[in-house]
Amino acid sequence: DRAWERVREEVAKGHQAYVVCPRIGDDTAAELSSDELVPFELQDQVPDAQEPAYETASVLHLYDDLSNGALSSLRVAMLHGRMKPDAKDAVMRDFSDGKIDVLVATTVIEVGVDVANATVMVIMDADRFGVSQLHQLRGRVGRGSAAGLCLLVTHFQADAPPRLRLEAVAQTHDGFALSRLDLEHRREGDVLGASQSGRRSSLRLLSVLRDEEVIVAARDVATALIEADPELAAHPALAQVVHQAVSDGVEFLDKT
Repeated sequence: DRAWERVREEVAKGHQAYVVCPRIGDDTAAELSSDELVPFELQDQVPDAQEPAYETASVLHLYDDLSNGALSSLRVAMLHGRMKPDAKDAVMRDFSDGKIDVLVATTVIEVGVDVANATVMVIMDADRFGVSQLHQLRGRVGRGSAAGLCLLVTHFQADAPPRLRLEAVAQTHDGFALSRLDLEHRREGDVLGASQSGRRSSLRLLSVLRDEEVIVAARDVATALIEADPELAAHPALAQVVHQAVSDGVEFLDKT
């Protein structure tokens, strides 16, 4: 496999590598740790747990496979959220000290792991991760003088939406563009209420992304109207709607 070949090449140069998996082992959804939960925006894309389309990569299985197979000549270790704190600290310390060539891990490496010598990352079943997660993860490599490489591995074919999303992530490191892409897949949620992401929204005819120009124009019209008639005395029906909207907003703020 070319991915493991690239890992061996980087290690041969004296560098280190991460291999990231979405799961720790063969657990049910109820047993998942925080570092292997599926992002909200992708939950409806994940196959039913009883009938998986393919076996999702897990740290425990892949660690065994790589240690005894493609990367058997390298020093391979694993790291995940169910390990005892002392064990996790020991692994991270050894990786930081260069005693480990390849670290097979979950998203536990998103924060707290900063190894400048790590130059390559292979993210297995990358379609199981959110846009912001992928961007955060790939930022773990190439933090030193050498360039970093992040390989996104997926089973989806070229024309499948999850594959297209990954290709979009691979094409840019621009934070604004990635935030917009993330919003497209999370959906804007209830921008006028409490739900921060998902399918529920107070907007019935508008989409925050699709109708951006319409929303901006409406804001300008509303601003001009309020400046000319602060009490909306000439627009009683509109005043009533605004009052109701403001009241709902105050109620939401009181609850939070």
